[in-house]
Amino acid sequence: MKEEGMAEQGGAALFEDPDFPSEDRSLFSDSSTPLARLQGDVTWTRPQEICQSPSLFPSDISLGHAKQGLLGDCWFLCACTILLKNKQLLDKVLPPDQPQWGDSSYRGSFQFHFWQRGHWTEVTVDDRLPCINATLCFSCCQSPTAFWVALLEKAYAKLHGSYEQLWAGQVSEALVDLSGGLAECWSLGHPGSEEEQRTERDSDQVRRRRLDLNLLYPVKDECALSCSTHSTPGGVSELGQHHALTVMEWLDVKKVSGSEVRLLRIRNPWGRCCWGGAWIWRGAGWGCVDPVCASDLQAGLSEGEFWLDEAEFMSQFDDVTVGYPISEEGHLKSIYTGNLLTHSHQLAGRWTKGLSAGGSRNSSSYSTNPKFWLKVCERGEVLASLLQHRKWRDTQKYAQMPPGDSTNTKHQHYQAIALHMWKVEKKRFNLNRMLNKPPCASTHCHAYEREVVLCRQLAPGYYLLIPSTFQPGAEARFLIRVFSSSSSSISALKSPAPTLPLTTDGEWETSYLRGSWVEGKTAGGSRNFLSHWQNPHFPFTVCDESAETSEVNVRISLQQSRPDTDLHPIGFHIYKVSEGESEQTTAGDEDPAASCVPHCHTQDVSLACSLPPGAYTVVPSTYQPDCSANFTLSLARRIHRKVVKSQERLGKTIREVSHISVMQSSSSGTVAAPPTLTHLPVPLGPR
Repeated sequence: MKEEGMAEQGGAALFEDPDFPSEDRSLFSDSSTPLARLQGDVTWTRPQEICQSPSLFPSDISLGHAKQGLLGDCWFLCACTILLKNKQLLDKVLPPDQPQWGDSSYRGSFQFHFWQRGHWTEVTVDDRLPCINATLCFSCCQSPTAFWVALLEKAYAKLHGSYEQLWAGQVSEALVDLSGGLAECWSLGHPGSEEEQRTERDSDQVRRRRLDLNLLYPVKDECALSCSTHSTPGGVSELGQHHALTVMEWLDVKKVSGSEVRLLRIRNPWGRCCWGGAWIWRGAGWGCVDPVCASDLQAGLSEGEFWLDEAEFMSQFDDVTVGYPISEEGHLKSIYTGNLLTHSHQLAGRWTKGLSAGGSRNSSSYSTNPKFWLKVCERGEVLASLLQHRKWRDTQKYAQMPPGDSTNTKHQHYQAIALHMWKVEKKRFNLNRMLNKPPCASTHCHAYEREVVLCRQLAPGYYLLIPSTFQPGAEARFLIRVFSSSSSSISALKSPAPTLPLTTDGEWETSYLRGSWVEGKTAGGSRNFLSHWQNPHFPFTVCDESAETSEVNVRISLQQSRPDTDLHPIGFHIYKVSEGESEQTTAGDEDPAASCVPHCHTQDVSLACSLPPGAYTVVPSTYQPDCSANFTLSLARRIHRKVVKSQERLGKTIREVSHISVMQSSSSGTVAAPPTLTHLPVPLGPR
């Protein structure tokens, strides 16, 4: 009999992936792209059935570059070029020494790794590839016997849910997924209106928005460079809108006149030349260059490649995406200075509506955004990035990405985000006053990007980083990353105990209680387990005589002290304690008087309820037993007091009390929300 997930072929059991089967559901998501035309025409074939001697890579590595098929994933294929320039990265994404066709240990599967949300994620696929008439219908190598590109594309499609989910995307995102580093998009367009030009002059992003190739000279042979079009360029005879190409190299060539011209070698992932500029074969441009040099440059072109000069490049393309180089030791290298950024840190966070989604600096709630301390020990170059997770949530093992083209995909998937940084000169500072001053560095405009980056030379000291969305209340998870040339550290500013909703219905008394679930002792789990009552419990009394009505008189919040990437599902129950009975007896025999369930993977849960007078106990818990964590419980009870008539008047103006924050070396200080901030004009739009 066949083993589950295996197929017999040639006496060997070959793997068949049950999570990404050779069916239409692996090809299509909702058939909203031109890929839908292929329904019913695709067969799934293994490489040894396509050619006689398949291999992962060709003997001539120049034939290993990707060639685009019927799938609109030029953005991904352009990013794949970085793997052929960096052996260490290639081995990270495609671990070496995997059994191949012809090996006795070959079983028809391959493992890949992609960087996702701060970690490398393993994806295993079988090697059955989509074909039409026994020919690969999606991406392949220029060599017809090499299959690393087709298999990598399949693994990336599995990561996203289907091949159709790869239709249209951003080169910068694929570069980060394949390297774990950073990528930035620079504009090649000319400044538009006077207002746009003024915005550029005012923005600290101006040096990044307009490409200067001289800036990249220290890393020109190491960085990944891709150019893209938003409309049909004049020199391209076939290209339509939204197409990405790869800049293979650029060099300064001496002209016969003695001056120099900068030439760029561009590769079209379609695998054919479609350029009609001055530097095509026997074009007018070559007449000003030494004939021997011209012959050598033209002879060095591979399939789908062409030369153009810098003036053509700047005028014919709209954007350039720059992927940061990665050293052999795995360190990021700055594209601005060529410096190795040998220190790196990352922390996860989230914007939660009503708690930490404060919006932009236009909003008075800006100070409620998550905050991070950055400590710089020595003067050096610092890169800080803010990477947001997509709006959708994972519903299966791998992410499901809504379809869309490159014109609207950013707005569909992402919030408009920005990152601001302030230098903190003293250990005691007024948060409100500081936030009304210009930041020392920022990404300036909120952008509909997955990741935004700021770069600065920073002096030693402490800096406050605040990530924000443009709209208050916009929810998303994010990752803060810091890369620096000198020693640094980053930590989250500890938030105070969860705040309860403001009330106007009488007077409230609030208690903040701290506890912990300890494995084997006080981590009893939910009511599904007999150990439930081992959880910590907090007795309280309701004395509100008017609680016979249905008015809310108790508000409880539970907050766990764990990073967003490692949350326990939490909840709590409120039990009534009868007179003369122990809490343990009560909990074992009776249902809760109120509950905050189901248990949720979130930082905090809360409940507002009406309880009659009496004795109660709160039992907070994780869903599974033996899940250790610290937590804070906020318990607020309404108090009714008799009204006392008084003739006292307000004799003087109430003074505003400044909320002072104390910065501690352990980063455990708290920051209180300031009064309304001055409205600062922050433009909404891409960087």
